[in-house]
Amino acid sequence: MTTLKIGDVTIGGVLEWQGVYRDPLEMYPDATRAAVDKHRGWLEPHSIDPQTGNIIMAFRSYVVRTERLTILIDSCVGNDKERPVRPNWHRQKWPWMDNLRAQGVAPEEIDIVMCTHLHTDHVGWNTQLVDGRWVPTFPNANYLFHKIEYDYWEKEHRNQDWARDAFIDSVLPVMEAGQATLVNGDHEIDSGLWLEHTPGHTPGAVCLHLEQGGDHGIFCGDLMHHPLQVPESRWSSIFCEDPTLSRETRMAFVDKHAETDTMILPAHFADVGGGHIVSGGPDGKPVFKFAG
Repeated sequence: MTTLKIGDVTIGGVLEWQGVYRDPLEMYPDATRAAVDKHRGWLEPHSIDPQTGNIIMAFRSYVVRTERLTILIDSCVGNDKERPVRPNWHRQKWPWMDNLRAQGVAPEEIDIVMCTHLHTDHVGWNTQLVDGRWVPTFPNANYLFHKIEYDYWEKEHRNQDWARDAFIDSVLPVMEAGQATLVNGDHEIDSGLWLEHTPGHTPGAVCLHLEQGGDHGIFCGDLMHHPLQVPESRWSSIFCEDPTLSRETRMAFVDKHAETDTMILPAHFADVGGGHIVSGGPDGKPVFKFAG
C-alpha cells in the first residue's frame, strides 16, 4: 500500500492478506449479475478478478502516526488462532508482524489500538501466543472498544461458533490485562481524532475520523467491504449483524461524503485502500476513486 497523508499525519497499511475472495452474489444477497457487470469496467483488475468475476479483497490494519500518538486501527485475523470454522484463518502464519515492522513501527511503540468492531478479522493481532497463553501484543497500548460492541459480543459470542474463539482469545485477554477502555458515543481520542458510531454491520461499529491541516479522513472499517458498495450502497454483506440498519448507515455515509475532499479508508478495499467517493459511475451512481 502506498503511504498516504492527511495533513501532516502519515498513514501506512499493514497487509495480512490480499486476493480473490468470493462471488459477489454470495457476498451480497441483494446483488444481481447484471448489476455487478455494469461496474466491472471500473473495478477490474484491481477489485474484481477478470477471469472469475469474483471480488478481490484485502485484510489490513492501518498505522496512523500523529505528532503525539501511534495508533493501530484494526488488527486482522492473527497468527496461531484456533479458527476451525474458517479453515483459511485456522492456525495461520501470516507475515503481518513483519509488515508492521516494515512500516518502521515496533509493537512496543503502539500507543492506541482502535478496533472498529469486534469481528474475528479485526481483533486477531490484539493478542499473541506466549508460553501457551494469549497475551496483549502491544504491551504499552490502550485498546479502545466501543461499549455497545463489547457488551453485545460478551453475550453473543457464545451463540456464534465463528465469533466465540475470537472473543475468548483476542478480546478477553486484553480486558483481563487491564489494557482496554470501553468508550461511549462519539468518543474523542485526541484533538482532531474522534469516533463516530455507525451501527449496522455490528451494533457498536465505529468509524475513526482524522482531521489535520484542513484535510479529513475516515477509517470506516466494514461499513463497506468492497468498492461495489459505493454505487450499490443498498447491498449489505452476509456478515452484517443487522443488514437493514447497515444499509441505512452506509447509504447516508455515501451520500454525505460523495464529491467531497474526505478520504475514505475502509479495511478491506484492495491495493492502496484509501480514496474518494466521486460521481460519474454507471447509471449516474457514485464510484470509488483510489488515491495515488
